[in-house]
Amino acid sequence: MKNIHVMIQQLKVKKNILPVEEINKRINFLKDYLLNHTEIQTLVIGISGGQDSTLSGKLCQLAINKINNTLAIKKYKCIAIRLPYGIQSDENDCKTAINFINPNQTISIDIKKIVCTTINSLLKNNIILSESDKGNLKSRIRMQIIYSIAAQNKGIVVGTSNANEIITGFFTKHGDGASDINPIRSLNKRQGKILLKTLNCPQQLYLKDPIAGLEDNAPYKTDEEILGISYETIDNFLEGRTIPNNEIEKIKYWYYKNNHKRLYPFI
Repeated sequence: MKNIHVMIQQLKVKKNILPVEEINKRINFLKDYLLNHTEIQTLVIGISGGQDSTLSGKLCQLAINKINNTLAIKKYKCIAIRLPYGIQSDENDCKTAINFINPNQTISIDIKKIVCTTINSLLKNNIILSESDKGNLKSRIRMQIIYSIAAQNKGIVVGTSNANEIITGFFTKHGDGASDINPIRSLNKRQGKILLKTLNCPQQLYLKDPIAGLEDNAPYKTDEEILGISYETIDNFLEGRTIPNNEIEKIKYWYYKNNHKRLYPFI
């Protein structure tokens, strides 16, 4: 089991950042990957209307624009995928995020029927999912769809997990935690907000309370309520700043509880 301090070193969250420098570095990271893997022409990303997917999506489209601007035939593209479960409570934010990203292509698929059909099929075999399991099912179905679309478009799937989510394990294994490339992994929540502000993102998208919204009986419960700790505290911890010992213990609790999500299969 990897020690939490080793993981912090690997995440490489900076104590202080230069926003424009960080933006350009991540755009070039995506651009260089595509140019070094000529069989890949598409960046595919799921857009939820939250801070992280909005930032990742915008970085993807800027990288695509940077490549295409040098080509006679603009063959690279970014596909933004909307995967609501019925009517999404923050639908307006999702539309605002798409408008801000301005992707080459947008695909929207309602996953509610797929999820319900799966749950009912399991129920017929006396397999009853908890609310948490249902939430994870939604996340995994979304990722299955995203990968299917990527496969048909010479694409790779772009991840949206930031350093806070990775250190706490606050993601679904083989769901939103799955991806081929991740441009924001070394950014904490606070830094993500700074980059979005620098990119002139509408404030509502990065000032809103982060909500996973996966569980039907708690659709408006914030990430911080579930974790029992503020993102600001986790930000400080990742940046090497001093936080109270009891808060450190909370972060360690989530880190070790969810460590299995970060491990490759044992062989």
